[in-house]
Amino acid sequence: MNDPCSPPVGLNAARALLDRNDPPERQTEKLLTIVEALIRRAEETTEDRGAAWAQFQRAAMLEDQVRDRTRDLERALDLLNASNARLAKAHRETEAARQNLASAIETIQEGFALFDANDVMVLCNSRFNALLPDIRAQMQPGLSFTQYIDCAAGSAHLGMPPGMNRADWRRMRLARHQQHHFILTQQMGEDRWVQVSEHRTHEGGTVILQTEVTDLVRRERAARGQLRDDQAAVLRPTLEHLKIGVCQFDLRLHLLVWNDRLVEFLKLTPGAVWPGMHFDEILTLLSGRFTFPGGQSVRQLSDWVRRAQRPETFQMEVTREGSQVYEIFAKELPDGGFVLSLEDITQMRTTLAELSRANETLEARVTERTWELEDALASAERANASRARFVAAASHDLLQPLSAAKLYLASLGDDALTEAAGRTLDKAQNALMSVEGILGALLDISRLESGRAAIEPAPLALGPVFRQLADEFAPAAALKGLRLRIRPTEAMVISDRAYLRRILQNLISNALRYTETGSVLVAARKRGGQWRVEVRDSGLGIAEAEQELIFREFHRVDAHASASEGMGLGLAIVDRAAALLGHPLSLQSAPGRGSTFALDFAVACKQPSQEPEADAAMGRDPEAGDVLVLLVENDPELSRAMVQLLEKWGASVLDVSSGEEALDLIASTGVEPDRLLIDYQLGSGIDGLECLQKLQDMLGQVPARLVTADRSEEMRARAKALGVRVLQKPTPTDALEEFLFGAVPARKA
Repeated sequence: MNDPCSPPVGLNAARALLDRNDPPERQTEKLLTIVEALIRRAEETTEDRGAAWAQFQRAAMLEDQVRDRTRDLERALDLLNASNARLAKAHRETEAARQNLASAIETIQEGFALFDANDVMVLCNSRFNALLPDIRAQMQPGLSFTQYIDCAAGSAHLGMPPGMNRADWRRMRLARHQQHHFILTQQMGEDRWVQVSEHRTHEGGTVILQTEVTDLVRRERAARGQLRDDQAAVLRPTLEHLKIGVCQFDLRLHLLVWNDRLVEFLKLTPGAVWPGMHFDEILTLLSGRFTFPGGQSVRQLSDWVRRAQRPETFQMEVTREGSQVYEIFAKELPDGGFVLSLEDITQMRTTLAELSRANETLEARVTERTWELEDALASAERANASRARFVAAASHDLLQPLSAAKLYLASLGDDALTEAAGRTLDKAQNALMSVEGILGALLDISRLESGRAAIEPAPLALGPVFRQLADEFAPAAALKGLRLRIRPTEAMVISDRAYLRRILQNLISNALRYTETGSVLVAARKRGGQWRVEVRDSGLGIAEAEQELIFREFHRVDAHASASEGMGLGLAIVDRAAALLGHPLSLQSAPGRGSTFALDFAVACKQPSQEPEADAAMGRDPEAGDVLVLLVENDPELSRAMVQLLEKWGASVLDVSSGEEALDLIASTGVEPDRLLIDYQLGSGIDGLECLQKLQDMLGQVPARLVTADRSEEMRARAKALGVRVLQKPTPTDALEEFLFGAVPARKA
């Protein structure tokens, strides 16, 4: 139930519907409306009163919600109105700023345009492209940069730089636009110039400024013209001294300066040429007065002048009156102009023609002399080859009887001789040894000079070579009372064993020959990255003037020495062999202070190959019994001497004169010799190596020696391939005895 003291519900609802902010009239109006509604409700039946009242309450609640939403809407509208007012104010301020900016830009003296980051024009002033009136109306906001460049390129008032067309200019301008900043001077209108500068803004836009620099360009032109006039005034006296016609043109092909020689060559009157004269007029004069060579014309000079990028120079020869020859020469100048010269070269061409004829005559004479020299050279080469063949043949022919003589003398060694006969025998043996040394030296020098000496550089241990040399020369040193010191060494070098031994033999032999007292030292020492071998003596020494001469053939320091002491070939062989092997040879010497010869060797990086072992030890084997020797020698005298010596030593000898006889003997008798001694040169049949090969096929590996006076590299290579050692004639008897009377190894079938 409702409290009787409280106001009625309808009254409370009515109060709730009233807005205290409404004016009294409005409130009264609302109350009357409410009262009328209440009265109508009171008159209705009792059954409808409850539903009506509920509807009335819902209406009151909806009225409250509508009022709240209305107030919210009114506040939102107030805020919107305030925002619109501020936005309108901002628009007005922006437009005012824009107008102010446009007015400010309009007041500046330069043409101005602004493009945004998308290369679209935002604004420009009236001075922008004012000198291009035919495109001025198109300069409006919204124009793209590419469209702007297309418009400018199509303007009839836009001046093109020399050598550039409008398509080239458009490409150049778009390419420069990619730069962040650039400045160029552009012609706009007739003799009007502007400086165009383009800059990037921080937002990526582009600002273009156009400043007219016509007055500046004109002043520069005037100054340049005055300078050219001054230069021409200074240059003209210089040009007048030249013997060629000269003229200079500017960038626009107008004549600047010339000399009187040009007027003379063109056969013109003095007033026919004037400053500012166009090049085409000069071209006409050239065309009418000169004859151009076939396939050429004055148009070629015109094309060169008008090229955008001229070649460095232009040159052409022309004639006049059939005999006079002139040369037209043109060269570009740094400022775009060029200089043209006309030179009379008639005399030069005449001289060149005479020189050409003289040269042809000289060439014919040179050719004739060349043929003569070639014939002389061929004759010299034939003579040299004949000399080499003669030396080889003569040496071989001399070595044959020399070898026989040594063998005969060796066979007399053990016979009972008187003391005088023994001394005579020793002298004969020494004389034969001297002859043998001379012949060996002649053969060596012949091979080295002819280039037929074959070398085989390989890793080589110097220690064994030094020990062999010590054994070889110790007796000779002791005989002279000299101390020979050959220091042991572990040096490993790259060299050819045979030629290295020959070099050191000659150096040691020379040192012993020219040293009367004291000592001879042979030593190897490391120097830098090489080994150096020195042969040092305490002998006579060599004067500086003689030090170059001693390496010549047949030159000896002691000219009074006998031939038995050498013919002066030793050092010549050393010099040539060292050069062939690539071993630098040096000499330090002074009179009375001895001499030092030095050779430099490359260091070997690996161990040398081992020397082949001897077939047998030195000396006879008392249990070996008789040794059966097959001797193949076609020289009867040498064969008899060899048989006599071998039989005296206790050997049994089967001697035949050819390889064919040796093969027939073994095939028919079935005998198996213990040793083979085979001469290399056996006449017209098979040679010694072929014979040895066939004998090995029949007998197996029988110890053998190839006996020969031949020292060719071809023979050595064949013998090495067959695995046979060589005994050089004259045959050394100690080596022969070592070979024959060592232990006989088991034969390999």
